[in-house]
Amino acid sequence: MRKWLVGLALISSVMPVMAVDAVAQPQDLTLERVFASPDLNGLQPRKMTLSPDGKWLTLLRNRPEEKERFDLWAMDTATGQWRVLVDSKKVGSGAELSEAEKMQRERARIGGTKGIVAYDWSPDSKSILVPLEGDLYLATLDGSVRKLPAGAGAKLNASVSPGGRFASYVLDQNLVVMELGSGKGERVTQDGADTVHWGEAEFVAQEEMDRFNGYWWSPDDRRIAVERFDEAQVGVVTRAAIGAEGTNIYQQRYPKAGTPNALVELYLMDPNGANRVKVDLGSEIDVYLARVDWSRDGKTLYVQRQNRDQTVLDVLKVDPATGKSAVLFSEKSGPKSWVNLSNALTPLADGSLIWWSERDGHGHLYRFKAGKWTQLTKGDWEVTPDVVGVDEAAGRIFFLGNKDGVLERHLYSTSIANPGTVTRLTEAGWWNMATMDDAAHRIIVTRSNVNQPAQAYLADAKGKRIAWVNENAVTAADHPYHPYLASHRERSFGTLTTKDGAVLHWEMVTPKLEPGKRYPVFFQHYGGPHSQTVSRAWGGALQQYLVDRGYIWFQIDNRGSPNRGKAFEDAIWHAMGSIEVQDQVEGANFLKTLDFVDPKRIVTYGWSYGGYMTLKMLEAAPGTFAAGVAGAPVTKWELYDTHYTERYMGDPNKVPDAYRTSDTISDAAKISDPLLILHGMADDNVVLENTTAMAATLQQQKVPFEMMLYPGHTHRVGGPGISEHLWGTILDFLDRRAGGEAGQR
Repeated sequence: MRKWLVGLALISSVMPVMAVDAVAQPQDLTLERVFASPDLNGLQPRKMTLSPDGKWLTLLRNRPEEKERFDLWAMDTATGQWRVLVDSKKVGSGAELSEAEKMQRERARIGGTKGIVAYDWSPDSKSILVPLEGDLYLATLDGSVRKLPAGAGAKLNASVSPGGRFASYVLDQNLVVMELGSGKGERVTQDGADTVHWGEAEFVAQEEMDRFNGYWWSPDDRRIAVERFDEAQVGVVTRAAIGAEGTNIYQQRYPKAGTPNALVELYLMDPNGANRVKVDLGSEIDVYLARVDWSRDGKTLYVQRQNRDQTVLDVLKVDPATGKSAVLFSEKSGPKSWVNLSNALTPLADGSLIWWSERDGHGHLYRFKAGKWTQLTKGDWEVTPDVVGVDEAAGRIFFLGNKDGVLERHLYSTSIANPGTVTRLTEAGWWNMATMDDAAHRIIVTRSNVNQPAQAYLADAKGKRIAWVNENAVTAADHPYHPYLASHRERSFGTLTTKDGAVLHWEMVTPKLEPGKRYPVFFQHYGGPHSQTVSRAWGGALQQYLVDRGYIWFQIDNRGSPNRGKAFEDAIWHAMGSIEVQDQVEGANFLKTLDFVDPKRIVTYGWSYGGYMTLKMLEAAPGTFAAGVAGAPVTKWELYDTHYTERYMGDPNKVPDAYRTSDTISDAAKISDPLLILHGMADDNVVLENTTAMAATLQQQKVPFEMMLYPGHTHRVGGPGISEHLWGTILDFLDRRAGGEAGQR
C-alpha cells in the first residue's frame, strides 16, 4: 500500500518559466481552479533521464491545456535547447488501453494519465523506444518517429537490450524479443496464457514490492533472466468495475493475507529462448522474488529471495549458464520486526556490491567485498533505500538522506574506499530528489520547499548548478499560481512529545489569525508505514484553498512512519491501528490546547491507510473529532494482500487475535461522530468489499453515516470534474456536520 492521498499530493516539477517578477494581484482560489488546467503548480514533467552519453536530457512533459496528457521532450545539455520528440496526439492512435495496461498504471500510481508514460534510451544514445497506446515507436533526436512492426495487442514492459541489438516486451503473457535491425520478432516463451505469465511482475510485486518488471537482460545481451508466475492457486476476487452505464466483471486473482501467493519461478535463456535453465531458488517455494540484478561483466546473476514471513532476505549468487545458486549473504530482522526491501544493490566493476541495510537500527549503505563488510554511512539518520550514482573512477557514491534533519532530504556523497566524511551537495531548506547518468558525472536535481513548487536543474558531480531544466519560479508573472501568492500562507513546523516520550513532527498552515478568534481545523493524516507526510516540500494548492476557507490545515507523522529509524517504524508490528492511532489522537488533543483552535470543530480526513485511520480514530476517541472522512479505507486486514499485510501483521491463520484487534469492524458500534465514507467502485487495490463490509456492520449496529461511491474509478478517484466533485462532497459534508461553514469562498 504505497501512499495515496487523493487530491492533496500536488507536488510537481516543470519546464522553465522565463518571465520577470511582478507584484501579485490578490485572487481567491476556487475549488474549480484548484483542479483545472493549467496546473497551479506549473507543468508536471515526469521520468527525467540523462541519455547514456550524457548529451541529452529527456522527460515527459504534460500539456498546459490538458495536464493529464504527456509528450516526450528532449534538451541538448550543451545548448539548453528543447525540442519535442514525440507528440502523443500526432503519433498515437487514441486506442483504448487494455485492462492489463490500466492496472499496471494504477499500481505505478499514474492511473488516469494519457499519452506517453514510459520510454527507454538505446545504449548508443541515438534513439528512444516509446510505447504508446498498444504500439511501439522508435524516436530519433531529429524528431522522426517510426512504428515498429510489433503486431497487434497490448505490449507491456518494453525496453531496449543493454547491447542495443534487441527490443523486448510482453505480449499476451509471453516475452517477445525483436531484432531492431531487421524488425523480426520472436516469442521466446510459449505457454503464457490463462494463469501463467512470462516477463511480468506478479500483483504483489507491483503493488507492494516496488518491482514492476519481470525480465532482466545481461549487460552483453547474451542471456535474459525471465520470471514465470502461475496464479492458479491464488484466490479469485470477483471485481465489479461498476461504471456509469454498465458493469464489467473481472475475475481478479488477488492474494488476500493468509492465502496462497502466485507460484514464482525464474529462468535463464538466450535471446531466442534457447539454452533455457531454471534458477535454483531453493527448496521452499512459498517465497518472494524480490530483486534481480546482473554483475557488471554478465557472469553472475544476483537474486534477492525473501521468505514468506519477510524476516529473512537472502542474496543468491547464480551461475547464468546452469541456474545453480548459492547464498552470498543474508539480511535478518530482529524480534518483532521485518526486513525492508531496497533498490540499492549496485554491482561494481571489481566484483564488490553496494548494499543498503538497517542492521544498526538505521538505513545505511555498506560495501560487500570478498566476504567482508565496510559500512559507508552511519549515524542517527537515514539513507533512502537506493543509490543515486557511483563514480567508480573517482571512488565516490551518491545517495539521498536526511542527515541534516528529518524534514529535509538532500543529496550527499562519500568515498567508497575511505568512508567517513559525508558531503551535502544540495541547498539547505529543500526536499530533494536526484538521478544521475551512468558515469555519475551529472545530476538532475528536483526540489521544492514550502514556498516553491518543484523545480529541476542540471548539476555537476559537486552539486554546482549547470543549467535550469525547469526553473518554475512561482514569482514569475506567468506562473499559474502567481495570482494567488498574495494570499499564500506559509507552513509552520513543530514537535510534540507523547505521554510515553516519543517525539513526533507536525506541520500547520493557518489563516491570518485574528485576536480572540478560534478556527476550525482540517486534520489530514495518512499514518501508514513507508510514508512520511511532514516535510519542507511544497504542499499544493488544495491545502491553500482549505486555509482560504478558514480552516487551519494540520498533519503529524506518527510512530510506524519511516525515516526515523527502524525502532520508530517497528512500533506497529502485529498491532496496526494502535500506536499510530494513539499518536494522531494526541495530535488532536495538542491542537485543543491552542487558544486559536476551536476544539469543537476539528475534522479529520484520510485516504487508503488514512481512511482506515479515520475509522480507527473515531472508534478510539469518540467526541475528539467533529467529523471524519474515510476514503477507500481498509476495514479488515484479511481482505488486503499478502506481502503488505503479513509484513506488519503476520499470518492471520497464526495470529487471528491481532487481526481482530486491528480491524475496524469489531468496534464499529463505537463510532458516534459524523462519518463520510468514499470509495471507487472499480478499486483493485483496496477492494470495494472493505467498504461494503463496514457499511453493512454500521447499518446492523444502527450507526448513521454518509457514503459516496464513484462508478468506474479505482483506488485513485480523480480527474476532470471528478476531483472537484469529490472535494465538493467532502467540504459540503464537513460544513453540514461540523458546525457550519468554515468560511466559504
